Amino acid sequence: MTLDEIVNYKVFGTSLADLMSLELVLSLAGSVLTAIAIIVLGFVLGGWISRRIRALGGRNRHLDVTLFSFLGNLVRYAILAFAFLFVLNTFGVRTTSFVAVIGAAGLAIGLALQGTLSNVAAGVMIVMFRPIKVGDFVVIDGQTGTVKEITLNFTELAEVSNVQIIIPNANVWGNTIVNYSAYPVRRVEWVFGVSYGANLARAEEVILSTITADPRAKADPAPFIQVTNLGDFSVDFTVRVWCDSGDFWAFKTDMTRKVKEALDAAGIEIPFPTRTVLTAQAG
Repeated sequence: MTLDEIVNYKVFGTSLADLMSLELVLSLAGSVLTAIAIIVLGFVLGGWISRRIRALGGRNRHLDVTLFSFLGNLVRYAILAFAFLFVLNTFGVRTTSFVAVIGAAGLAIGLALQGTLSNVAAGVMIVMFRPIKVGDFVVIDGQTGTVKEITLNFTELAEVSNVQIIIPNANVWGNTIVNYSAYPVRRVEWVFGVSYGANLARAEEVILSTITADPRAKADPAPFIQVTNLGDFSVDFTVRVWCDSGDFWAFKTDMTRKVKEALDAAGIEIPFPTRTVLTAQAG
């Protein structure tokens, strides 16, 4: 009996060739089902771990939510990448050569998207080193506002008048950042002028007692007040007092008004520029 006759010989109506075809179909179906299971498991597991990492950052107010959101997405995409490689192995694809092809394609794409990738790289650096975080009041690239969102491509600020400002991350990381919210306390500075005829000791007492009586003023570091300038029209006091960062602007403006009212109540003149004009009369 020849090989073809053996392959096509039927037992109970089924030949060996039929069995081989059936085995091939079952094997292929099994591979497809396994691949689907791996992909579904990758999406479910990646999403679950990502949510757990984000929740970890949200439970503690001392942790940076932006960093945990970034880490959650990073872990999710890493799990999906491994799941994709497992799927390729299931179908007998050599992943080493596939990774080399992806690397070459990635290099070409990277050269074409240098600007975008520089923003992504800067976004990673911002998230890792955290020079700013959501909620900080900052000045970046000449723009002032509160940080609303930090993505891998851009940073969103809300200006003081609630206008949206979008800054590419390359401009954020590559420029000087002034972060007014980085430290818990700030020093407020005022300059108050009194007339040359005023009692300087009394003026100093009124100014300092008015400011330090406010509960937002901190006793440590100690407040500073000294005459720092003899101007054309006034003797100028420089006053420096520390307060919580969140109280800075309200404290500064409130005390500017209250000191003026206190000086008025004490009868201490706050001078303003005057000009004397001399005219020559005809003889």
